[in-house]
Amino acid sequence: MKLVNNLIICAMLAGAAAGCGKKTSVSLNTVEVQTGELSETVTATGTVESVTQVDVGTQVTGIIDKLYADYNSIVTKGQLIAEIEKTMLDADLKSAEANVESAKLTYEYNLTNYNRDKALHDKQLISDYEFQTSQKDYEVSRTAYEKAKADRVRAAKNLNYAEIYSPIDGIVISREVEVGQTVVSSMNVANLYTIADLDNMQVIGDVDEADIGRVKVGQSVTFSVDAYPDDVFHGQVTQVRLNPTTESNVVTYEVVVSASNADHKLIPGLTANLTIYTLSISNALLLPQQAFTFQPREFENAENLPKAEEAGPAPDKADQRRVWVVRDNRLVPVTVTIGQNNGIKVEIVSGLKAGDVVATGYDESFAEARPEGGQQSPFAPRPPGGNRKK
Repeated sequence: MKLVNNLIICAMLAGAAAGCGKKTSVSLNTVEVQTGELSETVTATGTVESVTQVDVGTQVTGIIDKLYADYNSIVTKGQLIAEIEKTMLDADLKSAEANVESAKLTYEYNLTNYNRDKALHDKQLISDYEFQTSQKDYEVSRTAYEKAKADRVRAAKNLNYAEIYSPIDGIVISREVEVGQTVVSSMNVANLYTIADLDNMQVIGDVDEADIGRVKVGQSVTFSVDAYPDDVFHGQVTQVRLNPTTESNVVTYEVVVSASNADHKLIPGLTANLTIYTLSISNALLLPQQAFTFQPREFENAENLPKAEEAGPAPDKADQRRVWVVRDNRLVPVTVTIGQNNGIKVEIVSGLKAGDVVATGYDESFAEARPEGGQQSPFAPRPPGGNRKK
């Protein structure tokens, strides 16, 4: 029992490590101040959409007579893409024009009567009843004439609507009708095509509530799509939408990312894996976080360790920290001004230069020690197989 207690005490005393068959070696861990890029990212998934996408329809009822565009057709703004059969619409216009002529004749006749009766009424040659009747006929015919002219404008406009033109430059991504199909215009416009501008695309990404506070308009974004796994696309945050979406108790916010698409590889509906760079600084002096928690220590029997100089008061500004720089085998306290950090590395704004060596910690290692004469301690563990008999 006494022998066991002695072994336990010996193992617990760091200063007696050599007497227990061990010797201690202490070294100083350092890092060199280097220039690099400091970045921090947020990841998200989203869906690719076109920035401008228009449903092209018709405001008149009729039969599709001709289609000049199909799926994937490249169209320009103002290009004729479809026509509706015009027979009924043309007949409506002619009828409206005839009504205008009839209403005009009636209006002019009643106007002449009104002017004559007014002159007679002023001379008290006709009764009030006769004048008022003439005045009423004039007002009614004038209103009917105005209505007939408005009906003619509507009929002419409807005839123009029989020709469908592309409202934007883009590509037809959907065609909803066939030649001979009847389209009925009611409260909702009957859609014929969907045209998208594929030159400018956007990604609607879903960002977790824990990360949305770091996402800002103008930040750069890279993303990939499964259709082109080897390609990396670039974009920029253009909008952070404040309307939350909750699904399975997970709250996300929509972030809009714009992306150019000159080669038209991106198409609506693709799933994108986004990397949003919430922090990106180039050519920054960088130090690891460990450098700011290091404190000098003294070790007995430790040789060649740099001695620490006396440190003054700790920095009292929020953006200042103290680090220990190795100079001429001495630990010199240096106050530095820090900038951004990503949780791993910290930007050094001032106080250090590239190439400075900064202490980050101590490394204590233990090695086996043999008594003089090469005999091993009887209490040291033996290697496996050492007691085998030959």
